[in-house]
Amino acid sequence: MPRVTPPDRRERIIDAAREEFATRGFAAARMEDVGRRVGISRAALYLAFDSKEALFRALVSEVITQLMPTLLPSDYGTLPAPALLRAFIRNAMKRMAAPDMAFLPRLIVGEGRNFPELARFYHETATICVLGAVERLIIHGVERGEFACADAKMAAHSVTGGIVHAALWRSVFEPVGAEALDVDWLAECHAGLVLAGLRVG
Repeated sequence: MPRVTPPDRRERIIDAAREEFATRGFAAARMEDVGRRVGISRAALYLAFDSKEALFRALVSEVITQLMPTLLPSDYGTLPAPALLRAFIRNAMKRMAAPDMAFLPRLIVGEGRNFPELARFYHETATICVLGAVERLIIHGVERGEFACADAKMAAHSVTGGIVHAALWRSVFEPVGAEALDVDWLAECHAGLVLAGLRVG
C-alpha cells in the first residue's frame, strides 16, 4: 500500500524551514537539516519541495497569505482611515519584529545580492503586497477627507519603512548588544508621526 502523507506535513516542513533559515540564513541552510527537523528523509523532503529556493518561496507566500488578513480588513466600508492605519502600524510592527518573522527582511538585505531571484520574489510577493495595501488605505483616507496626501505611493514607503526598521533592529542590532527596542512604543510614535503628516488642514 502507498504510504499516507500526514495532512500537516507541508505545514511542518515550512515551520522547520523557517527555523533553519532564521538560524543559518539562506546560503548555509541545508535541505537535509530541514528534513531532520521534521523527521523525514531528504528524499521525502524533495518530493514536497524540489529545491531550497522553492521551499523559501513557499515560506514567503504562506507568511503573506496568513499575515495580511490580520493587518487590514478586505473591505474598509465606513471604517475611519486614521484608526485603520494606526492599527495596521501597531500590528504589523509587532508581528514583523517577532523572531519568527524578523529574520526575513534581515535575510533579504544580507543575502539578496547573492540570490537576486529570491530578492525579486520577496519584492514581488511581500514588499509590493504590503506597499499596495498601505497605499490603498491612504487613498481611502483621502477620499473620505480624513487624509491630505499628494503621493500615496511614496507615503506608503514612509509607513512601511518604520516597520522594516523595527524588524532589522530586533534581528541584527539587538543580538550584538544594541539597546532593546520597545516595539509597542515605537509603533505608537511612528503612527503618531505618520498621522500628523497626513492630517488635513
